[in-house]
Amino acid sequence: MKVILHQSAYGHLMVYVPKKDLEESVVAKRLEAEQTIVTLANGWELSINNLPDPLPLPRTVEAKHVRS
Repeated sequence: MKVILHQSAYGHLMVYVPKKDLEESVVAKRLEAEQTIVTLANGWELSINNLPDPLPLPRTVEAKHVRS
C-alpha cells in the first residue's frame, strides 16, 4: 500500500494511509535487513524497503502491513 511520511507541527514523524484515511504518529522504528519496521500509535507495524537516512519529507513510499 502507498503511504505518505511527513512531519507534524510538533516535529513527530507521521504516516498517512490514504486508502484508510488514517493518520498516525510513529512511536518506534527499527531496522531489519534492508527493511525499516515502523510501529504506529494504533499498534500497526509497517515494513518499508530501502528507507533513506536522513529521510527527506514529505515522501510517498510503498509499505507492507506486517501486523496490527
